[in-house]
Amino acid sequence: MRNYSSNASRRRNHRSEPKRPVRPRLTPKPLDKPLDGAFGTLIPAVQQAISVEGYVTPTPIQEECIPHLLEGRDLLGTAQTGTGKTAAFMLPLLQRLSKHDRRPKRGTPRALILAPTRELAAQIGDSVQTYGKYLNLHHSVIFGGVKQYSQVKVLNRGVDILVATPGRLLDLMQQGFIHLDEVEVFILDEVDRMLDMGFIHDINKVLDEIPDNRQTLFFSATMAPKMELLAKTMVTDPVRVTIEPDKPTLDSITQKVLFVDKGNKDGLLASLLSERKVRKAIVFTQMKHTANKVVKKLTAAGIQGTAIHGNKSQAMRTRALDGFKKGRYKVLVATDVAARGLDVDDITHVFNYDLPVESETYVHRIGRTARAGADGDAVSFCCADDRSYLREIEKLLGKQIPSDMNHEFHSEEASKSLKPAPKNFGRRGDSPRGSWNNTSRSSGSRRSGGRRGGRSQGHRSGENSSRSDGRRHQSSQH
Repeated sequence: MRNYSSNASRRRNHRSEPKRPVRPRLTPKPLDKPLDGAFGTLIPAVQQAISVEGYVTPTPIQEECIPHLLEGRDLLGTAQTGTGKTAAFMLPLLQRLSKHDRRPKRGTPRALILAPTRELAAQIGDSVQTYGKYLNLHHSVIFGGVKQYSQVKVLNRGVDILVATPGRLLDLMQQGFIHLDEVEVFILDEVDRMLDMGFIHDINKVLDEIPDNRQTLFFSATMAPKMELLAKTMVTDPVRVTIEPDKPTLDSITQKVLFVDKGNKDGLLASLLSERKVRKAIVFTQMKHTANKVVKKLTAAGIQGTAIHGNKSQAMRTRALDGFKKGRYKVLVATDVAARGLDVDDITHVFNYDLPVESETYVHRIGRTARAGADGDAVSFCCADDRSYLREIEKLLGKQIPSDMNHEFHSEEASKSLKPAPKNFGRRGDSPRGSWNNTSRSSGSRRSGGRRGGRSQGHRSGENSSRSDGRRHQSSQH
């Protein structure tokens, strides 16, 4: 008698294994000229991908990181925005995975890259595509704010490299779509921002799931002592690479501060944006509702602008960023939580409508201009309440930012203000998930011995159901 049950089972199993699409294999052409430094140590397929992008000489962080990462060393990297960090870890990662070219299991990546925001995750995914174009490796980018169906479909086909924001990653792990027990390389990018956004507990849960025997890379623009202690719980005998973290090089950016009363910021901004030399600008605000208000004021003044922040859906954020890149909008108004991953080469001006609470954030913001060898301008508004923020920024830079008092909205009160910093000045614990400064590693630490506690803690039904990454984890001010 035919076993219909068994046949049905086989048919179900066959249907449940989606066919992995065959990716056309591109053939790298011979290099026109050899690549310099650490680039010359990479395999031909990766070298060709670099060459196609017009790169010949590695940046300092690439030159220092690539040899150590090719040796399989753990690494702590500190470098400011725009220094080439992504390629520094992506190139050796692609080379490592290509040496053992095999089909990955369903939902079981060989490399995991965590990023704090959707935009940065998407940017890293673009780098995988760019530098891995001649390799038979597959990747996926997952983040919240969009439906998960298409993300799960790709995961089920198998991916070598998974780029993720913490919230959506844990959601899909809890649902059984992602398994991290075969991760060979674990990379945390922009860790300072992840911790500011309250992702410390999520990072710990991920650490509980990945193998102890792995290569770990920890990249951050800043490295406070407590963050360094945290990093050392994740790595083994790491190489330390630091590219000028304390006094960033901003020679190509013309900085100035304008003192203005809070109620006159909109008028001042509209007048500056109307100048012909301002071709494409980013305006930074501290709060989401302020970003929306600024866009309305600019529109009323005849200036095309759009906002991007954590309350926007992913589709809206993508449309806004795409419109800004393509020139449909002259101005992008953004909060800091949405700013990481904004990689646009032709930004002429950055305006700090609100000064940042943390002085290091100032460097990240103005680093969005003067990219790819171009010059840029950074203009900061300072009202009386912001004077303490300005003092801290100048302390970090080691110099005074030149002030421009020859404008119609100049405020003498703001320029001479001696107001102290607010009570919460510089605190990282404003996230609804608590401050990373006050959170210690659980007893299941990678280096503390003993097996991790599995998925029981923090994976209860419903706990992650409302995750949308940046929106749920961010501080209320963003």
